[in-house]
Amino acid sequence: MDFDLTEDQRILQEAAREFAENELAPRAAASDAAEGFVREQIDLCKEMGFLGMAVSEAYGGSELGAVGTSLVLMEVNRCCASTGVTLSVHNSLTCESLMRFGSDEQKQRYLPKLAAGEWLGAYALSEAGSGSDAGSLVCKATKDGDDWVLDGTKLWISHGDQADLVVVFARTDADAGTKGITAFLVETSWDGYKPGKKEKKMGLRGSSTVELHLDHVRVPAGNVLGEVGRGFPLALSLLDTGRIGIASQAVGIAQACLEASIKYAREREQFGKPIGAFGAIQEKLADMATRVDAARLLTLRAASLKDQGKPHGREASMAKLFASRTANDAAKEAVQIHGGAGYTRDFPVERYFRDARVTEIYEGTTEIQRLVIARSLLAS
Repeated sequence: MDFDLTEDQRILQEAAREFAENELAPRAAASDAAEGFVREQIDLCKEMGFLGMAVSEAYGGSELGAVGTSLVLMEVNRCCASTGVTLSVHNSLTCESLMRFGSDEQKQRYLPKLAAGEWLGAYALSEAGSGSDAGSLVCKATKDGDDWVLDGTKLWISHGDQADLVVVFARTDADAGTKGITAFLVETSWDGYKPGKKEKKMGLRGSSTVELHLDHVRVPAGNVLGEVGRGFPLALSLLDTGRIGIASQAVGIAQACLEASIKYAREREQFGKPIGAFGAIQEKLADMATRVDAARLLTLRAASLKDQGKPHGREASMAKLFASRTANDAAKEAVQIHGGAGYTRDFPVERYFRDARVTEIYEGTTEIQRLVIARSLLAS
């Protein structure tokens, strides 16, 4: 398969790289240290059209496609992973869910605001007892006249305290298992929507992660996303897109680790010469560069298949599995190459190390990706 980028894609990649280096990189360390939401960075991304990457031009989006979106996310995450995860969730989960499953009325009502960056979108699936086992969620939705009333608590919700619209999954039939789950479009201004505890995280500290408390939130029937009882397959299909987004994030972090390591290996001298002259360091750099390129190609393959409308679930899991492990290995080696300096906050590899860790956990753990891939292989 040919992965040569088109001229438009190369221009997009270069523009995203220049933007990220000039606008995001200088702000990343401060946002991490303050553990404050990257609002300024998101506003800058809005001006670039990066909040409408998954939205068609008919609704005011930039309609970049999966490959174009992946290229942007790689460059953004190379400079600021907290901004990157916010863009990924907003585009790959919220906007994508509306584009694929929303009614005409829902698209017209919400997509222009999301694409323009007037509204920020979030996604609420996980709960205390349903992480990898998403089908065991207990948040309930009860029919009341023409409305649904939502009650329950969601956990690990990226920017749930900053969002304006959240895709919430709730149980509409207690006895139907995964066939009793429905997706709802919930506006955060509605009564009963209450962000809870903000998590104190190891990494991605410029992206808030919170509990969500839904206390008798009344949702109009017109805000059911897709069909009643069909929320679980909807969630699973969206996770394929989300995994391409997180794979893109991992590639960006890994690329940053590689570049920082090359720079340091050229500048740091020991025993009278740059440490890059030593075979042990050269081996680390060579392995890192090879794995980063392989992760990038796996990610672009999954994105390309999605753009072509072809099945891409296995490929998305392969990309997410390999890219996330690559990011973690690259971050570990980057700190090692920097030595004691890499263990301090004076160098960005310390932040990359912390940011990389979660890529093997969210949007399906490494263990879940292996399960998905193996099941696909055995079923074929």
